[in-house]
Amino acid sequence: MDLASKHFLDFSRTRHTELFDAERPAWEALKRLPDFFSGFVSGGNHGTCVGNPYIADDVEIGEGTVIEPGAVIFGPTIIGKNCTVRPGAYIRGNVIVGDNVFLGNSSEFKNCIIFDEAEIPHWNYVGDSVLGFRAHLGAGVILANFRLDRDLGGISISAEGGAIPTGLDKLGAVIGDRTDIGSNSVMGPGSVIGRDCRFYPGTSWRGGILEHDRIVKVRQTIEIVERR
Repeated sequence: MDLASKHFLDFSRTRHTELFDAERPAWEALKRLPDFFSGFVSGGNHGTCVGNPYIADDVEIGEGTVIEPGAVIFGPTIIGKNCTVRPGAYIRGNVIVGDNVFLGNSSEFKNCIIFDEAEIPHWNYVGDSVLGFRAHLGAGVILANFRLDRDLGGISISAEGGAIPTGLDKLGAVIGDRTDIGSNSVMGPGSVIGRDCRFYPGTSWRGGILEHDRIVKVRQTIEIVERR
């Protein structure tokens, strides 16, 4: 499968195309975030705060965006127009959010790029990841970004032809446009998911590459016995 980012992401749905090389994998954009933000000067908060959220000085917020009580936003961070940042959302910096995005209650974000109209609405973790246009994470979805064995070689992508090194010590997932991850699923480090995919709730995906237009089904056996 060709891993060029143009096959996963609609670049008309982000204002920050300069971070991407359309012919290269999308995770390369994460490597450019530190340089991108090194000269960042915040354009200020043009949204609306409800209650008393914490917003650092190096955070830019677009018109029509609502920041709800209890949200914590550290910079450098850019949040687009008409977004909703719900109570308890924790944004740790090096984050770019498009327009019309939901950042959910008790969700955590760091070192990630989120395209327009994505929905990350409840109890999610998004670290070192790229989420495409209208990508949706169900409640409790985790994009794990670090190997438990602390592999000194960094994160590699599992592929049929062999492992593909990314050059990153941490990498969560690249989620293609309009893909929907069911509630309480976990995407293992180095997951690359195509456009228009669906994951059943409770999926434990071990990383690697999923083609476009796929459904990942999870079956479980339930046994009911008499209580003694």
